[in-house]
Amino acid sequence: RDVLGSRGLGDVYKRQNHHFVEAFRKPMQPFVLYNSEQRKKVEFVPRKEGHIDMYVCGMTVYDYCHIGHARVMVAFDYIIRFLRSQGWNVKYVRNITDIDDKIIARANENSESITALTDRFIKAMNDDAENLGCLAPDEAPRATDYIDQMQNMIGNLVNKGTAYPSANGDVYFEVEKFKNYGRLSGRKLDDMQAGASERVDVEVEKKHPFDFVLWKHAKENEPSWASPWGNGRPGWHIECSAMSTCCLGNHFDIHGGGSDLLFPHHENEIAQSEAATDEQYVNYWMHVGFINVDGEKMSKSLGNFFTIRDVMEKFHPEVIRYFIVSSHYRSPVNFSDFALKEAKTTLSRFYHAFKAYQQVYGDKTTDLLDETLIERFNSAMRDDFNTSEAIAVLFEIIKELNRAVKEENAAQSTLYYSTLRHLTNILGLVQYNVDDFLKSDIGQEALGLSEADIEDFIQQRVDAKKNKDFARADEIRQSLLAQGVVLEDTRQGTIWRRAD
Repeated sequence: RDVLGSRGLGDVYKRQNHHFVEAFRKPMQPFVLYNSEQRKKVEFVPRKEGHIDMYVCGMTVYDYCHIGHARVMVAFDYIIRFLRSQGWNVKYVRNITDIDDKIIARANENSESITALTDRFIKAMNDDAENLGCLAPDEAPRATDYIDQMQNMIGNLVNKGTAYPSANGDVYFEVEKFKNYGRLSGRKLDDMQAGASERVDVEVEKKHPFDFVLWKHAKENEPSWASPWGNGRPGWHIECSAMSTCCLGNHFDIHGGGSDLLFPHHENEIAQSEAATDEQYVNYWMHVGFINVDGEKMSKSLGNFFTIRDVMEKFHPEVIRYFIVSSHYRSPVNFSDFALKEAKTTLSRFYHAFKAYQQVYGDKTTDLLDETLIERFNSAMRDDFNTSEAIAVLFEIIKELNRAVKEENAAQSTLYYSTLRHLTNILGLVQYNVDDFLKSDIGQEALGLSEADIEDFIQQRVDAKKNKDFARADEIRQSLLAQGVVLEDTRQGTIWRRAD
């Protein structure tokens, strides 16, 4: 009771070495997620008890990753972190598309080999993901390593009569042979066919306007592989079907990606995979919402296209992560300098709370965590990974931590600090040294006063009080408060934080 204050032993979790270990292991709690195919939230039921197989469509590596890619990376990263914190054994596969029309065009523009181009941008992608605090996937298959498997799947579809070679060497999937085509997007083939000549580039060789290519015949000065249908290369859609089923099996739990992939990419994946295997392809489909820039869709033609590296020149990478984490993964979000400045200010509250504690107690933690607050956080995350509600719980902990530090209650201060650190670890936040983050000048102009400015004013106030110039000391306090900086006097000196 001395350690916990007003809380009892039943309200406490145990934590070991910053891993997510409960004192008394409970059965894994059920969670719900929004299944795009059913268009509603449903309870997740694993194919194998305690295990989740997840495949996420990765990047086409012909350029630096943009802010939309960042959202997909970060969203599935915190989802997987949370699931693992709950005891689930998650196998996470995110592919790399390293052969594609855009890759070929860019390599030709640069007068370099496709391998040199893709290797360079794969490294850049991995660097960006690491800077954003994302854990590496368990497997990151490259399309060019799975050409044989793609050809086997295509051959199977041709033998079954659901795919056909054309006269020029292309191989197409025949959408009319797959009776459930359109079930993910909710589109009906007959409706899509109406007016298709206005919306679809219809090759003469196709039997139906929405038939899609599985194998492309070789063109001059393009990479190609030998196949039963002549030299060529795979279509985009077949790449993910082959890589996902090779890594996770014909039927697995969760398939994710950006909302822009729902149709036609994921729709086509379902059709070709289920036609090839005669099994259900995926149980749950998850799609991350769009990022708009200043209210408009991000587009190079509009001049509002930003790579992750562009943004990191102006803002700390964890600010970008917090901006993404703070909104629900399915909701569209508006990206702007103002939104990132707000994210910087808000994230700084976490670091200031940590700093206030560490100035008094160092980095002391306890194995005892506040179960009530942790359960509220977990409950929010079990409801389709509702990070907005989960972060609201974190701000309550910040408030309690600041109060406990101010009241010099060591036991409760350590309890709340340990609980907050545990939960921010799950979201991949507050992972930097406190002083290093707060002294970072990336995006500092967003905050008005710099950290150095504030520390200078605090020293001026200390000097004024020593000189018994209390009017000046109070003037400094009020001036800082007007600029959103709250001062708190403790026995160890003056600490400060950004106002709520």
